[in-house]
Order: sequence, then C-alpha cells, then structure tokens
Amino acid sequence: MNVAIIGATSGIGRRLWEHYSSGHNMVAVMGRRVELLEEMAASRRENTLTYACDISDMGEFDRALEAMTGELGSLDIAILCAGIGELNPALDASAEIETARVNVDGWTNAAVGLYRLFERQGWGQLVTVTSVGGLMPAAMAPAYSASKAYQINYTKALQHKSNGTGVVVTEIRPGLVDTRMAKGDGLFWVMPVDKVASQIVKAIARRRRLAIVSRRWRLANYILRHI
Repeated sequence: MNVAIIGATSGIGRRLWEHYSSGHNMVAVMGRRVELLEEMAASRRENTLTYACDISDMGEFDRALEAMTGELGSLDIAILCAGIGELNPALDASAEIETARVNVDGWTNAAVGLYRLFERQGWGQLVTVTSVGGLMPAAMAPAYSASKAYQINYTKALQHKSNGTGVVVTEIRPGLVDTRMAKGDGLFWVMPVDKVASQIVKAIARRRRLAIVSRRWRLANYILRHI
C-alpha cells in the first residue's frame, strides 16, 4: 500500500510510521522538523519518502502534496494527525490565533486536499486524528478544545459527503496520550503511545467510521457527549 502520514515526526504519527514502514508499504511522511525527517528517511530509506512542510502554510502543503502524488502515483491511506496544543491560562491572543491557524485553517486545507485526491481516484481512506478534548471546552486551552470540536464535525461532514463515492473517512478520537501534547496537572487515564497506535492501526484496517481509543475513553466520550 501507499500510505501518507501528515504530522509524522513525533507522537502518534511517528509510531504509525514505524508500523507501516516496517512492512511492504511505501510511506510518505510530512512534518516541520527537517532533521527528524532526515533521520526517518535514513533509517528506512527503501520505503520512506519525506516532505518538509508546515500545514499552516497552505501553499507549502499543497506543493508537498503535489510532489508526493507525483512520486507515489496513487494513495491508499492518508492519516492527518498534524496539530498543536498549548495551555494558555493567560489567554494570550497570539497563542490562540496560532492554534487556530494550524488546527483549523491548515488542517482544513490538508483535509480538503487529501479528500479531493481520493475523490479523483475513486477510492482511498482519509483518517483524521481528532480528540475527546473536542467534547470538553477547556478553560486552560480554549483554542485547542474548540479546534478539536471543529475537526470532529468537519470529519462527520466529510463522511456524509463520501457516501457512495468509494472514499472511506475514518475518525480516530483519542483520549489523553503520553505525548508532548498532554500538558497540565492532574491528568488521568494517560495512555501509552504504543497502545494507542496499535488500536488505531486496527481501526484503519477495519475501515471504521469512528474509533475512540482506548476503551476506557469510550465511556468518557459517551458521558461528555450527553452532558
């Protein structure tokens, strides 16, 4: 298979790259940190293509996507897990705007570009990694929780749009994961990245519409959705 991972240099994206590149897949990875991309390419040169881009720079992402499709020819799975999340108790406007620029503007441009690619092909699976945090308005990180709510609803809209097209849209909605995105005091049910990545891989293989990971977070998701 040809697999693309947008936001692959750390956290969940990095673990997913490790999984898919360990088989017979060709994996295209995108991220901002050039040195990490070079390290990834060097370690698995035969089946890793790298593209340095920041999704908040829409022109840069579009050029990277065009280069990737030119090299791969077609794409089977695209996993969109790029994003940022910072605590902002002082409600600094610039930090809120930057989060929205990445998690809403850049994310939307990436989602649209990937969806249209699959639509032209007539097949493919777009996977968005959102967050249970999108159901919890967070006073310490308003833009992050609001942007994740946006991603959840945008993904649902794409799922409706994809009916009858041959395109599968899968939403992965994790709880707290042990990555640099998990910040603050009193965190609970923080899940190891390896466990989360394993469950994500299974959900993608089953072409699920929604997978909440891990199991305990399904209960939290149900409660939050009905409050």
